[in-house]
Amino acid sequence: MIDLLTERQAFMVLNDLPNIGPITLNRLLEEFGGDPRAILDTNKHRLESVRGVGPETSAALLSWRTHFDLPREEAWLVKAEASFITPRDAGYPRLLREINDPPIGLYRKGDYLFEQPCIAVVGSRRTTLYGQAIAKKLGAQLAQLGFCVVSGLARGIDTAAHEGALSVGGKTAAVLGCGIDIVYPPENLDLYRRIAATGAVLSEFPFGRKADRQSFPMRNRVVSGMSEGVVVVESDVQGGAMITARFAGEQGRLIFAVPGRIDQATSYGCHQLIRDGATLLTSVDDIVAELSYLNGLHPKIATLTDEPSLLEQLLPQLDASEQKVMESFKGGALLGIDALTALTNFPTPIVAAALMSLELKKLVSKRADGTFEAR
Repeated sequence: MIDLLTERQAFMVLNDLPNIGPITLNRLLEEFGGDPRAILDTNKHRLESVRGVGPETSAALLSWRTHFDLPREEAWLVKAEASFITPRDAGYPRLLREINDPPIGLYRKGDYLFEQPCIAVVGSRRTTLYGQAIAKKLGAQLAQLGFCVVSGLARGIDTAAHEGALSVGGKTAAVLGCGIDIVYPPENLDLYRRIAATGAVLSEFPFGRKADRQSFPMRNRVVSGMSEGVVVVESDVQGGAMITARFAGEQGRLIFAVPGRIDQATSYGCHQLIRDGATLLTSVDDIVAELSYLNGLHPKIATLTDEPSLLEQLLPQLDASEQKVMESFKGGALLGIDALTALTNFPTPIVAAALMSLELKKLVSKRADGTFEAR
């Protein structure tokens, strides 16, 4: 039977076995040369020689056929118009591969392949109108700048962030704490469908898995793990968004917190994060500034003088708007957004998105006076 399994099918079997965590699964994959079929085709003694694998885990692996109905799972994938991807697939978020315990597989609805950098926007389910307005505004502005807005499809802040990104035709991804066939909360069915149509809905859990106290923290580590940074809009000190922020800190991600009223319980978590060192967020400019600063710290690779310049290397990869904006800087011009809008005849959001992308590619930089120049 093992010989008949494809590598992807073997990944599905391992991913869906009960009570085997991602750390153990990744350790097994490392021990068996990255081959999931080899794990399913070995013996009890070999399995238990791997650190962290005891009798219960080895028994589940050896009897996987009694736990997992592969034909049924594949039929459900077809019916749900979903796919199962592994870290070796293009659609698996790049940064997620780098965390300590990445999912060995993700169920996905939607064709978006995460070509753009991701920023997570999370917060309380019991939110204020202020929090909802801020989350929606941030979602829209981040999407206009070319980010994919990541959140968890929950009530409150998550919903507002997704809606904001969709309102401007931007990219957004929802990470579920249940099987991809379950819409929770149910009132977000239409939002779920709209995200799947233009972005992506992700879950590491098998079909039929309901959300519980274990699945939500697992979901939160994926939200932070796939993102450049995490923005907490509103949260009390015990909120799920605080768990996401803790994961972000452990994963080396940027953490931002939106300040609120000092007498509002939904602000207590954000204020604690700011006190503990998170960046106080007043606008998306704070996110761009932090990302630009960190990118500037990366060491530059020495190149030979006869090698093509960075612009020459990246020019074929630029879209039409980015190329036209770059052309405006010929001759060493220093230009603001208004000047670039006039020169390119593009709307301001298009120019802003192009500038953001060019900054991340290190082709332009923002000066202290607010103008931009080519590097």
